[in-house]
Amino acid sequence: MTKLRPPPLSLLERYHGDSFQPLYTTTVRVTGGEVEHARASGVARSDDGNLHVDLRLPAELGGGGGGTNPEQLFAAGYAACFHGALSLLATRADIPIPGASVAVTVAFGRDPDDGLFMVTADVTIDLPGVELEIAEELVRNTERLCPYAKMARQGIVSVVVARTNSQH
Repeated sequence: MTKLRPPPLSLLERYHGDSFQPLYTTTVRVTGGEVEHARASGVARSDDGNLHVDLRLPAELGGGGGGTNPEQLFAAGYAACFHGALSLLATRADIPIPGASVAVTVAFGRDPDDGLFMVTADVTIDLPGVELEIAEELVRNTERLCPYAKMARQGIVSVVVARTNSQH
């Protein structure tokens, strides 16, 4: 097995260009399961095969549980991204953060504005042994760097396209 390496600090250098420059792209396809409703019984698979999870409706929403759900996947992605950005900035600033953790709590619920649905995300960062003032500055800088935090704060560019089987 190849030894894991941290990403290069060059990722912290600012990009100057006229358009979005993708550094990594992936696709995850969700297909429905027994009831043809992916939220209740689907499967999520990444294009490279590294992600393959059963999706199940949580008991709190009337399902049987027994698998993951979109909120857990979003929380995992957000926490992982924030932790990675935090680690990069700490490394650059020569601030040791052993035992650092990022917990993201995602809630699915009713939107009071339109009566439909929305998600919220609360992020808690534990930095044991780091002075509070330094920890707060590191977290604020991470909020500016982390694309998930930026997406949660500013929104995301999202293009939704419908296709039919004749278009595949």
